[in-house]
Amino acid sequence: MSAKPGHVALAVTGASGIPYAFRLLECLLASHVRVSLLFSKAAHAVAALETDEPLPAHPRDLAEHLRERYDAPAGLLRAYGREDWTAPLASGSSVPEAMVVCPCTTGTLAAIACGLSDNLIERAADVVIKERRPLILVPRETPYSAIHLEHMLKLARLGVTILPPNPGFYHRPRRVEDLVDFVVARILDHLAVPHTLLPRWGENEDED
Repeated sequence: MSAKPGHVALAVTGASGIPYAFRLLECLLASHVRVSLLFSKAAHAVAALETDEPLPAHPRDLAEHLRERYDAPAGLLRAYGREDWTAPLASGSSVPEAMVVCPCTTGTLAAIACGLSDNLIERAADVVIKERRPLILVPRETPYSAIHLEHMLKLARLGVTILPPNPGFYHRPRRVEDLVDFVVARILDHLAVPHTLLPRWGENEDED
C-alpha cells in the first residue's frame, strides 16, 4: 500500500498470539485508523489463557471495552459477530481498504484458501481477495506441514501477504513486548501505517 488506510478489518482467530492482535489494534487506533474487529469464539478462549483480562462475548460490549482500554474516539472501533451476515464486511460494496488476520489459525488459512466463507471472518477475507485489496495473514503454527505450505503458496500467488510472527533479535529485545512490537511493526509497514515501535535497520549506526 502507498497510503495509510482509513479503514482496516482486523480478524482475531484462535491461534496463540493474542498479544500481537491487541498491540496491532492499539497502534491502528492511535493512528486514527477505523477498525472493524472480528473475534472468533476460539480467540476468546485463547485470550483468556494468554491475558489477565476477561473479554466480553457480545460484539458491542467487546468494542466498548476495547475503546475504553485504548482511549479511542467513538466511531473508530466496531466489532461484529461470527454470523453477522448483514455486516458491511460481507459485501464487496463496502470492502475495507485492507484486512489483517492476526493471529491466523491454519484452519482459517485453509478456509480462506478454499473460499469456504462459512463465517464472517472467512467471508470478509474472501471479499478482500476478490476486490483486490491487501490481505495480511499472520499464521501462528510450528512446524508447518505440506498442507499449510500449499495453502500459503496458493494465497501468496493471489497477492495475499503471508507474514508469520517471526521476531528478529538484531534490535536486542529485552522484554516480551519488544518481540511483539517487532512483528506488529512489520504488519504496520505492510499497511503503510507510520510507527515508531523500533528503529529500522541501520538507523542506529554511527555516522562515519
